[in-house]
Amino acid sequence: MEIGIPKETKDQEFRVGLSPSSVRVLKENGHAIFVETQAGLGAGFTDDDYKNVGAEIVSTPEAAWNRELVIKVKEPLEKEYRFLQKGQILFTYLHLAADRKLTEHLIDCGVTAIAYETVEQSGSNKLPLLTPMSIIAGRLSVQFGARFLERASGGRGVLLGGVPGVKPGKVVILGGGVVGTEAAKIAVGMGATVQILDLNVERLSYLETLFGSRVELLYSNSDHIETTVKEADLLIGAVLVPGRRTPILVSRDLVKQMRPGSVIVDVAVDQGGCVETLHTTSHTNPIYIEEGVVHYGVPNMPGAVPWTATQALNNSTLPYVLQLANKGMLAMANNPALAKGVNVQDHQLVHPAVQEVFPDLAA
Repeated sequence: MEIGIPKETKDQEFRVGLSPSSVRVLKENGHAIFVETQAGLGAGFTDDDYKNVGAEIVSTPEAAWNRELVIKVKEPLEKEYRFLQKGQILFTYLHLAADRKLTEHLIDCGVTAIAYETVEQSGSNKLPLLTPMSIIAGRLSVQFGARFLERASGGRGVLLGGVPGVKPGKVVILGGGVVGTEAAKIAVGMGATVQILDLNVERLSYLETLFGSRVELLYSNSDHIETTVKEADLLIGAVLVPGRRTPILVSRDLVKQMRPGSVIVDVAVDQGGCVETLHTTSHTNPIYIEEGVVHYGVPNMPGAVPWTATQALNNSTLPYVLQLANKGMLAMANNPALAKGVNVQDHQLVHPAVQEVFPDLAA
């Protein structure tokens, strides 16, 4: 099969769909890989690195896109819509619940669109292709939050770890899944006071075995959210509802009650976000101040560490890419997890969760 690897076009997105080591595996299985020139440069991979494992370097995005299978990292931007075509398989992060326009175009053009974030292992509810980026985003959320708490960045001037004689900063994490857990690990390591709120009592019990008394674990309800958010120096949104838009848990009125210079980092922004006042930003312009609070809403946070993120992503995606390359559409019949990743097929919106968000498009 011919496989295309376009260069990512999202702001400051330096990850690449396939690393040279992944290309080598695909080449050894008899596939032809076409990599847009400098597609991997931001992640530390040169054109020669790809040539040395058998890829063909192409000079235009069209030459990479015009293939049976296209592997990306982020969703196609509007300027890339013209490259999508009927009969093509697109495998990437899509997050369609937050993007009606892209959803409509994928339906119209006839592409088979498979989303990394909805590939789900049967019986376990695990999202194997979302997990590696969730780990990175969770860890980065505290790293970025600490930076923007600095006074020069618009924050309160709080050192999360504190110092002897001065209390540490307070980190509140909404959601105790992979993102929330990884955020807590970093925040605890920095010496911050940490609270995690989650709806799943079993998950809270697991987190107790992980953190013991170092993290305060609270059931997520309106009272607890209001009480903790008001006192937070750093609020991290780590809520995930697979395939659906994230519910708003923090209202504008509650944001107004936070201390001036506090910071909000919403990792769920690519699914709409869980904070009413937060909207999408970019790595170039990552923050804005609203209601006196610093808001960070970059949807492709792992793009800040592309060398690490590309390899972590490929470790998880390569087995699925190989199945698609070897078997094409038949791969979905043989792999239930991959089948659950299909969002759009044959001009139809087929993923149940996205259908709930856009019921008129599911007709």
